[in-house]
Amino acid sequence: MATATLDIKGLNCPIPIMKAKKRIKDLKAGDTLEVLSTDPGSVRDFESFCRVTENPLLESGEEAGVFRFVIEKS
Repeated sequence: MATATLDIKGLNCPIPIMKAKKRIKDLKAGDTLEVLSTDPGSVRDFESFCRVTENPLLESGEEAGVFRFVIEKS
């Protein structure tokens, strides 16, 4: 189970990344953030975000049009 959840369904690029960046700053190292998005572009965006910020992307998937990402704060 994630430490925090960020529901950004209905929002499009670049808002999901901006909100995730802001939210992850409030977490401690080792905490996890679950992000829920409906923007298909978020798959590529969150992969890049995690690579650039060096916060591991632990999980990603899609179910019924909702993309789910679990990011660990490094």
